[in-house]
Amino acid sequence: QVQLLESGGGLVQAGGSLRLSCATSGRTFSSYPMGWFRQTPGKEREFVALISGTGGSTSYADSVKGRFAISRDNGMNTVTLQMNSLKPEDTAVYYCAAALRNRSWSSLRRGVNYEFWGQGTQVTVSS
Repeated sequence: QVQLLESGGGLVQAGGSLRLSCATSGRTFSSYPMGWFRQTPGKEREFVALISGTGGSTSYADSVKGRFAISRDNGMNTVTLQMNSLKPEDTAVYYCAAALRNRSWSSLRRGVNYEFWGQGTQVTVSS
């Protein structure tokens, strides 16, 4: 079992920054990839970023590439999403997720391939 808890969401003006954190517990953290997804009402959950177990590989949605950065601290069992140059269209509930089963790297852009999810944190970007 893995427990995930996001924090760091809030209200920010367009062009501002926020830093989301996801604290994990329950399993060997460094052994599995972690992802960030987001969802707005009436829309499907959208891939944002993912990071490999070691932190050596990352991948981003085109919509956030160059503005967001995902990182992890395996000693602290946390994964972080640094969000810069925020836009109103980034407004959503952001979720972190853990993929414990062996998956292909490309498949980790799909939320169905993650077994554990946090409760989400709201990010609101005002124009």
